[in-house]
Amino acid sequence: MLTAVIEPGGDLSTLLYVLSFSLFIVGIKQGTSPTTAKRGNMIAAVGMAIAVVTTLLLDGIGNWGVIIGGLLVGGAVGVVASIRVQMTEMPQMVALYNGVGGGAVALISWSEFRHGVGGDFPLEEFIPILFAAVIGSISFWGSNIAFAKLQDLIPTKPLAVPGQQVINAVLLVAIVGICVYLGINHGDDPSQGLFILVLVLAALLGNLVVLPIGGADMPVVISLLNAATGLSAAAAGFSLDNVALIVAGTIVGSSGTILTMEMATAMNRSVPNILFAGFGGAPAGGAGGSGEERPHRSVTAQDAAISLAYADSVVIVPGYGLAVAQAQHAVKEMADELEKRGVEVRYAIHPVAGRMPGHMNVLLAEADVPYEKLVEMEEINPDMPRTSVAVVIGANDVTNPAAENDPDSPIAGMPIIEVANAQQVIVIKRSLSPGFAGIDNDLFYLEKTAMLFDDAKKAAQEIASEVTKL
Repeated sequence: MLTAVIEPGGDLSTLLYVLSFSLFIVGIKQGTSPTTAKRGNMIAAVGMAIAVVTTLLLDGIGNWGVIIGGLLVGGAVGVVASIRVQMTEMPQMVALYNGVGGGAVALISWSEFRHGVGGDFPLEEFIPILFAAVIGSISFWGSNIAFAKLQDLIPTKPLAVPGQQVINAVLLVAIVGICVYLGINHGDDPSQGLFILVLVLAALLGNLVVLPIGGADMPVVISLLNAATGLSAAAAGFSLDNVALIVAGTIVGSSGTILTMEMATAMNRSVPNILFAGFGGAPAGGAGGSGEERPHRSVTAQDAAISLAYADSVVIVPGYGLAVAQAQHAVKEMADELEKRGVEVRYAIHPVAGRMPGHMNVLLAEADVPYEKLVEMEEINPDMPRTSVAVVIGANDVTNPAAENDPDSPIAGMPIIEVANAQQVIVIKRSLSPGFAGIDNDLFYLEKTAMLFDDAKKAAQEIASEVTKL
């Protein structure tokens, strides 16, 4: 039988928790660069292992059969899922894992509430429990909706009911009202039914907040929900008097909040606008959804290969279409063939390209694209006028000149990769269909733009093959 050997709140447990969250911080710092991200992930994992083992060895921990069973089942599911998931599915995996974290916090809060009912339940412990329960439940259910949208289990377009904002407001007021009542009467054996009602109302609010948000805004939503999960974990840590949980949750909450604000800035929008405007999922189709096709120029892979092979510099702009086609290796092969001919090849990375922050960086790193060739939007835009050919692969809204030229456009003011300023543009895309914003891309119809209608992976392979023949 396992025996607890560490005293809760003692010097040893505090020291081990300090060590664990110090490793969290180092791991996150290492994760800011693709060249050190893998090492950072391993360092943070060691920190988490220390925190888990320390917690399991605390005096008072019991039910070892349940704990070990949970560790085995959870570990097996996590390992299998992580091995089998495709890189294109990583955003929804992140959303799902984040939701699991929020759900775990909500269940812990419910458990702590049940243990404290009718006994000595200090208010300073009870308030964090209520906060963690509400935010954890919202994060769990909201993350499930984000996962379902990214996995195409439900439509990516905004799904709203009549009076959506009024319903959300009523739910929020009801949640706050019940929490206040429970807080005032926390020493008088408050009803567990009310606590469960809070969890249910928070679940409804989580669903109703995320459902009206379109697919284009899912990266920001995932980041925001991640921040919410961190804050709920920190609140649970205050109630449990767990230093590691407090610090780790605060780190996740603050970093997620900063990332959310940075992404919103990259889209030239506010977080409230993202949450309540329902942008990012207008019905797609034809030219801007009107069904009217505008004049455009199309080329073959052979034509594109000639333009690229005799260029001085090429900038590749990846987007979600590249991820869907799993074209990163084929694109790297195409770039290698061009570089053999002395062509300078770089990759322009937009902050919100793909379906999660850093999505394109992760895909290209998987194909062994050197980190120094990945150039951020602010750095690459001034070089666009000197770029011989810009190759847009699966990107749409992040290259749309309407963001700069049309003040009435839904994406007006959003910073974009300014590929329209390149000397020549080649767009590899299956069709002229709009992106997640649901609006036509004026880039497709410029005189300097040539459309290569094909699967991104197939097109890149054919271009690479044609380049070798020249």
